[in-house]
Amino acid sequence: MHIITRKRLIEFSKKYPECSSALESWYRIVRNTDFASFNDLRLTFPSADKVHKYTVFNIGGNRVRLIAAVHYNTKKIYIRHVLTHQEYDKGKWKV
Repeated sequence: MHIITRKRLIEFSKKYPECSSALESWYRIVRNTDFASFNDLRLTFPSADKVHKYTVFNIGGNRVRLIAAVHYNTKKIYIRHVLTHQEYDKGKWKV
């Protein structure tokens, strides 16, 4: 899959360095896998959820929420937000 944009992962990792290895692991797995559908993605990421038009990944032992628009037909993942669990729960990203 082609990931747009890795910059959000790097910025979050700088702010929360304890999460950088988990985010890097997610990035490597996604970059090297072509998911055909949400069900296919769930085989690799069983805790991923559909929330409206986005896919929410739980990363780093449930400490990080990565919200992305996944386009299976074009093999692209657009990272919209990378948030802590607490930031995610506030729900401001849904606006």
